[in-house]
Amino acid sequence: MARLEGELRHVLAARALDLEIEALAGLSSLSLSGSGGRRNSDATPAAAGVEEDDDDGRGGGSGSSSVGRRHRTYRSLLSIREVDLYPADAISDLHAIVSCMSEAGYGRECVQVYASVRKPAVDSALRRLGVETLSIGDVQQLEGDALEAKVRRWIRAARAAVPRVFASERRLCFNIFRDLPLCDSAAAAATATAAVATHDAPFAEAVKGAALQLFGFAEAISIGRRSPEKLFKIIDLHDALSDMLPDISDIFAASKAAESIYVQAAEIRSPLADAVRGILSEFENAVLRDPSKTPVPGGTIHPLTRYVMNYSSLISDYKTTLSELIISRPSSATSRIAAEGSEAAPAFPDLDLPDPDSQLPLAAHLVWIIAVLEHNLESKALLYKDAALYHLFIMNNVHYIVHKVKDSAELRGLIGDEYLKRLTGKFRLAATSYQRIAWLKILNCLRDEGLHATGGLGVSSGISKSALRERFKAFNSAFEVAHKIESAWYVPDTQLREELRISISEKLLPAYRSFLGRFRHHIENGRHPEMYIKYSVEDLEIAMADFFEGAPSSPHNRRRSHG
Repeated sequence: MARLEGELRHVLAARALDLEIEALAGLSSLSLSGSGGRRNSDATPAAAGVEEDDDDGRGGGSGSSSVGRRHRTYRSLLSIREVDLYPADAISDLHAIVSCMSEAGYGRECVQVYASVRKPAVDSALRRLGVETLSIGDVQQLEGDALEAKVRRWIRAARAAVPRVFASERRLCFNIFRDLPLCDSAAAAATATAAVATHDAPFAEAVKGAALQLFGFAEAISIGRRSPEKLFKIIDLHDALSDMLPDISDIFAASKAAESIYVQAAEIRSPLADAVRGILSEFENAVLRDPSKTPVPGGTIHPLTRYVMNYSSLISDYKTTLSELIISRPSSATSRIAAEGSEAAPAFPDLDLPDPDSQLPLAAHLVWIIAVLEHNLESKALLYKDAALYHLFIMNNVHYIVHKVKDSAELRGLIGDEYLKRLTGKFRLAATSYQRIAWLKILNCLRDEGLHATGGLGVSSGISKSALRERFKAFNSAFEVAHKIESAWYVPDTQLREELRISISEKLLPAYRSFLGRFRHHIENGRHPEMYIKYSVEDLEIAMADFFEGAPSSPHNRRRSHG
């Protein structure tokens, strides 16, 4: 028996074929695209795997996460593909050796020898695939780029390990130990069930450690700290496990000795799903509670708006999985209580969510996320002392929200046209309010009221040149102040910026042209007309090209010479 045991060990060690791990890993490459966004801090879109936008506010890409914009592209791609671990003649020899040992009552020794050789081989295969030995603490400390890299590597490794490494090991055990009772002859005589599952024990001994280590990574992620940047990595883990579960069942569930491996893998999905739901809820509350401390310069798009909308767009890209996991609608009462912290904050919106039967819970959560974002933006807008800038800020941010929804078919489908229409109306109302507040005083300078001198009995005796001169001076001063201020304000969307300029021009230029046409001769016939008529209509038009560029400028730098 000692000689047979030595021979068994020798054949197992010497005749093993070199497992081409790289080829296995190549077969299991993830069907995912995209690259990581720019990394900044936990307060930025990139920290959640969300790519930032270009300066026009629309986004250079599609707000892709570090695992790419995609749907469930790797579902049903897995299939068990065993590879040969030994030559056929070596397997025949091994079967003959273990048959002799088992018949002599040395079945347990067969299992021990087999496991002593194959377990290190399986462990080595997983290491070559990129599976690392990490403690729960090590895994839970992973953040950002490190977490992303580990998750991607784990999915790639698992997709090779399960249907190839573990499946091949199971087939090897079957071929070597088929029809052999691996137990003591006395025990076998005591009960027929003692001679159960001839190849289960050696298979379980060889792979159990590696399998538990492999699935332990996903389990550690599921119970770790919940933060928004982990959401999409956790969904990827959940998807990968769900897609592999049929293969895991085929390989492990039929074996009583290895069944616990299948149970562990199957049960991990539940805490992963809980983590997804918890992170989404915490994200909603984080958006609501984001503090309003310092206004962004020029009323431009707030970083929170970019972050939330890019994040929401990614959520919609994971619609397939999240629609299965998100089964309850958001609680407005909870969010309303969370909002009761600032007296300066505007009243929390009464959001009339669609009927539950007509809207997915996921869609309700996305609408709610945008609603709490709007609420937070209202609080941030109160930081501006200039009422016109308040409305410009709201216009910029809600306009950005609208276009992010329109740019994503999935997000638009979830949000719905009715809510999108309400958002569109809100940013247009803000644009109108901005123009009214910012330009009413200037346009009032171009009215006729107060320019006529009054003679006896209250009868007008013509134009008062002094009043007219003061009116021109008031207009010049008001326009120069507006130009200085509104050149420093910023509208990042080029189309919106131009539309706003055109809208202001359509109100200001005709009014100024008419005023100039009616009254300029009264000034030009007097002394120093250039002190009062400082701008032509063309000068104003040129100067308005500076508006909303985010850089202070003087209208004098843009004037044409005119007579």
